[in-house]
Amino acid sequence: MLMQETVFQSDSRVLGAYFARPDGDGPFPGALVIHEVFGLNENIKDITRRFADQGYAALAVDLFFKQSRVMCMFRLFAGMQLNSLEHQGIQDLKAALTHLASQPGVDANRLGAVGYCLGGGLAIALACADNRLRAIAPYYGMNPRPLEAVKRSCPVVGSYPADDFTASAGQALEAELDKHGVAHDIKIYPGAKHSFFNDQSPRAYNAEVAQDSWQRVLAFFEEHVK
Repeated sequence: MLMQETVFQSDSRVLGAYFARPDGDGPFPGALVIHEVFGLNENIKDITRRFADQGYAALAVDLFFKQSRVMCMFRLFAGMQLNSLEHQGIQDLKAALTHLASQPGVDANRLGAVGYCLGGGLAIALACADNRLRAIAPYYGMNPRPLEAVKRSCPVVGSYPADDFTASAGQALEAELDKHGVAHDIKIYPGAKHSFFNDQSPRAYNAEVAQDSWQRVLAFFEEHVK
């Protein structure tokens, strides 16, 4: 497996990322990994390597690169509330997707994205704003405004904890995807907590739910991306 830190240009600034891909020449499908509010940490890097283990070239973007995490979060959440599909975070993710697609051995026609919490909401918005994605996997993320924008989305495999404020977002997303005939697999997990996929968060991590959601994502991406 090839693993490396990388940087790329987004408008007038530079962002960092972590890249992992299988050995060999490819071509490999691509997976964009979008972090939680904790940033590009070891948990997100491990998820990136897990995608590489499954045959994907995976890029985890650092939306907080060399900046104040608090200020970046404020700008991202404000953008998600006021201008869901066109704020700077979406522009950064489009640039990250371009960077991923340009890597040697990556098939630019087979791209997916996965996101967690903050990243889950961004993944849904990105799917409405960029038609290069073949499937997305939001985890406990909020929906873009207006929700009707998801009629432009690619297929969605979403995972939400029942005991969490995002459960209602998952239910609303499922209803809207149904309405517009967008392929989807939305699952609400009873007893699960926010960040249940983060195995570095002892209070939230749920191994059984995490494994079930991971297998659903892999199967969904196998059908729509890989």
